[in-house]
Amino acid sequence: MFLKTILSVILAVSPVAAPATPDIPAAELHDRLAALAADRAITAGLIHVRNGSRQWSDAVGVRDLASGTPAAADGHFRIGSITKTFAATVLLQLTDEGRLTLDDPVERHLPGVVPDGGRITVRHVLQHTSGLHDYMSEPGYSTNRWRGDARFDDYTPSQLLKVAFAKGPDFENPGESWHYSNTNYIVAGLLVEKLTGRPYGKEVERRILRPLDLTHTSVPGHRPSLPTPHARGYEPLPAIVDATDMDPSLDWAAGEMVSTTRDLTTFVTALLKGRLTSQASLTEMRRMREAVPLFRYGLGLQEFAIPCADGPKPVWGHTGQLIGYITVAFTDGKGKALTLSLNPYEQDPPTEAVVSMATAVFCR
Repeated sequence: MFLKTILSVILAVSPVAAPATPDIPAAELHDRLAALAADRAITAGLIHVRNGSRQWSDAVGVRDLASGTPAAADGHFRIGSITKTFAATVLLQLTDEGRLTLDDPVERHLPGVVPDGGRITVRHVLQHTSGLHDYMSEPGYSTNRWRGDARFDDYTPSQLLKVAFAKGPDFENPGESWHYSNTNYIVAGLLVEKLTGRPYGKEVERRILRPLDLTHTSVPGHRPSLPTPHARGYEPLPAIVDATDMDPSLDWAAGEMVSTTRDLTTFVTALLKGRLTSQASLTEMRRMREAVPLFRYGLGLQEFAIPCADGPKPVWGHTGQLIGYITVAFTDGKGKALTLSLNPYEQDPPTEAVVSMATAVFCR
């Protein structure tokens, strides 16, 4: 009980990491993050906001429950499915280079690998319209669930595809429906490797991380730990367990990467400004189709409508969730961007809280 009392105080009053600017509602955003911590919805929350040339970072909460050390605004975290946007960007760069087209059948580049690969195109894979069954929906294969010692098991992409293909497709005709499936981005990673002859992670580093100077973003492979500093990721079972360390190969190109809020803001801003692909490829990435009520989906990009007083405003980016870590990275493509990393505590932070912070950033 003593630890919980002290923790509640620390979570509510962790200091702002960078000064406010006139065009960024820093006080409001800090208070909203601190409220999540006080409500025990998060153990730590990191935020980075950009408005044109102005930037601001903040952190609330603690790095770990045992020591109560304040969370760091430049802390590392697992970005989960935002990895998909990196993988998709590399494939769009390869289309710009003439190595493939979005309407190529997967079979052309990965012969014999994907069932019905002659009808499933690269576009279907990147847009989650392939119908390929999600291997993570199978028991024991989701990194959003506590897996005990199994979280340190190593996996290969071929093992993950074997699990997915054992169940058959989720719908008969590619392109007829939309269904989120991590299997698609295992295929995307294999496409990158087949076309370049190099590991997909090395291509992410060469084509995105180094050009943008994203020195705090990494593709960990089988490394179970996170770089320092970082906030620990927890899961209530109902007793709280530490889920931070794990072998991320179960996610691979669908969700293994590690980053910081500043790096992710730089990435989504550069992508939507056309610095990473041709304008034609960016247009294809932003060609959305209906997905779920909360968002529409393009090629490795989600589009959200932020509820502003003068009407909904679109933002693009991606969300990521992996046990112990929830991340969102959005930009309006006009100079404003928001990245959040949240570490759930006794419950997942409510969607409304994230929307309220997005509203504060994009509706001003």
